[in-house]
Amino acid sequence: MSHTVVVTGAAGFIGSNLSAELLQRGYTVRGVDNLSQGSELNIASMLTNPAFTLSQIDVRDEAALDQVCEGASSIVHLAAYKIPRYSDAFDTLTINATGTTNVAHAARRYGARLIAASTSDVYGKNMTLPFREDSDLVIGPPSVRRWAYAISKMYGEQLLLAVHERYGIDVVLLRFFGGYGPNQHRSWWGGPQAVFIDKALDDEVCEIHGDGQQTRSFTYVSDHVDGIIRAIENPAARNQVFNIGSTREITIEQLARLIWQMVRGNEEPKLKFIPYETFGKYEDVRRRVPDITLAQSLLGYQPRVDLETGMPTTIRWQVERRRQLGIATSVTV
Repeated sequence: MSHTVVVTGAAGFIGSNLSAELLQRGYTVRGVDNLSQGSELNIASMLTNPAFTLSQIDVRDEAALDQVCEGASSIVHLAAYKIPRYSDAFDTLTINATGTTNVAHAARRYGARLIAASTSDVYGKNMTLPFREDSDLVIGPPSVRRWAYAISKMYGEQLLLAVHERYGIDVVLLRFFGGYGPNQHRSWWGGPQAVFIDKALDDEVCEIHGDGQQTRSFTYVSDHVDGIIRAIENPAARNQVFNIGSTREITIEQLARLIWQMVRGNEEPKLKFIPYETFGKYEDVRRRVPDITLAQSLLGYQPRVDLETGMPTTIRWQVERRRQLGIATSVTV
């Protein structure tokens, strides 16, 4: 009998890629998504698979979520509301806190292993790199709404470890670093690379927040999925926190230039630097690089797809998604 995995956020970026891979491996997948940010296009190929079901519910609906989770061997909790750069922090805090609480109750009730997405954002303003799982989490003042996402994920980590301590359920916390790839959200929700690709395809100005010298470690989605599946299948993952991601550091300006070159060749990129003051009271993280020693040693995890390989694949996917949506592209990639 195949194992049944519940995936919250199944129509989203990581969730859709994870669901497809789980189905390939013979799992039964019960997807949960309210489609507020996920897309049915991301899961269209799975909807005819009898091993896949999608329940269009909100993770804040505890009763509905509980029904989906009954009998599952594992729950992968990916549904979340992200950084409130352009909006207030209320949804970020309440959706993430309530959703994680409800998932924890379901995992306890049915004895399922719970693998939950956290984020590299929890390291905040810590300037000691690379980040280890036991590094200090340095968050800015509560008057800066930018920290709401990190705080909601920190709360989720503490909550799930407390649930393990009190009730004995298995939990695994995965701090993801900079995901990109097919099915990414084509907005700032999906990350700067998604926006830069569309701007390059349209020969429009790429807006870079701040001075562009802030760095990130971008990880192709298959490397995130690999980390999740290892957490599902490997007993050594129990009750651990893992960094999952690439260790290569690149500035946001370098990323914009790389994408522009991949899309438009040797044309001079159109870049515009947007002061952080545009977003009100805002703080950014200057550098972000993981130490993945723990995941390597306990899970055998190793990211395999570099930017020069993963980004062209992502660009071609984005061109195809635009075609599906009726959006013209003037260049051939």
